[in-house]
Amino acid sequence: MQVTNFSRFISLRPLRLSFSVAATAMDRDASCSLVLCGKSSVETDTAKRLKNNDVLKLTDNTQVSLFIDSEMKSLVKDDDSFNLSLFMNSISTDRFGRFLIWSPRLSSTHDVVSHNFSELPVGSVCVTDIQLKGREMEDGRIVPLIQYVVSLAVTEAVKDVCHKKGLPYIDVKIKWPNDLYLNGLKVGGILCTSTYRSRKFHVCVGVGLNVDNKQPTTCLNAVLEDMSPASNLLKREEILGAFFHKFEKFFDLFMDQGFNSLEELYYKKWLHSEQRVIVEEKIEDRVVQNIVTIQGLTSSGYLLAIGDDNQMYELHPDGNSFDFFKGLVRRKI
Repeated sequence: MQVTNFSRFISLRPLRLSFSVAATAMDRDASCSLVLCGKSSVETDTAKRLKNNDVLKLTDNTQVSLFIDSEMKSLVKDDDSFNLSLFMNSISTDRFGRFLIWSPRLSSTHDVVSHNFSELPVGSVCVTDIQLKGREMEDGRIVPLIQYVVSLAVTEAVKDVCHKKGLPYIDVKIKWPNDLYLNGLKVGGILCTSTYRSRKFHVCVGVGLNVDNKQPTTCLNAVLEDMSPASNLLKREEILGAFFHKFEKFFDLFMDQGFNSLEELYYKKWLHSEQRVIVEEKIEDRVVQNIVTIQGLTSSGYLLAIGDDNQMYELHPDGNSFDFFKGLVRRKI
């Protein structure tokens, strides 16, 4: 699916979203335990049914053991484990985040969600304390506009939790198309994948946000401690709850009115307004460098820029570079 068609499709086809959230990468393990938890009796019944039927699987044939939240104590190794009760008390949504899968160690939260779409409720979230492998996006052109909504919801969630807890405001910014930055260093990223089945788009949203781990770059709480030493720092559960509160509102606006309804707020949170970038183009046997100034996003979700020739251009990643701002392709609008 190309991004250029996504804004048209979403007004005609329903979306089915689920989320994955992961922490630090470690060594691979051969088995995993999944704890299933629901916000209400409806989601709790779903958790019991999934456990009894033993239907959740992983793509790499890893052995899976299923538990419900009342059986979680045997899996908790220390106080840093994800607090299911705190998370459930932090969310007030109607759809998103109300069904939770938690594991102390997982190969990939994204794989758990995407491989079990047909079994999981809409809006399910998978969280792990230790992720054994990560997934990187290979081509920016297949990423739908929904990732911009997710990025915006993450930055606003951090802002809201800081305000609620009386902490200094830390300004997490968005680096197009899918990275989160703080004080010039990467602290997170977004990965969206989608499939189309039975006249519906099934979208799996992966969110990585470094809350506590100071290595190898920095984390949210390290920045907060430098600003104002405090014991009441940010917690993953509170940020995740605030994220779903923001995302549900932004998602409804996005579906009803398109991304235009969120653009003004999005531009306040991204790094690129009036940024000048060099675009290389091959003309016959010569490589020509052109300087353009970023103005915003095009309707298809790519970068809108103006050249020194006063022409408007749409900038695309060439798909060959890890950094999307290297190898940008310029197309005249």
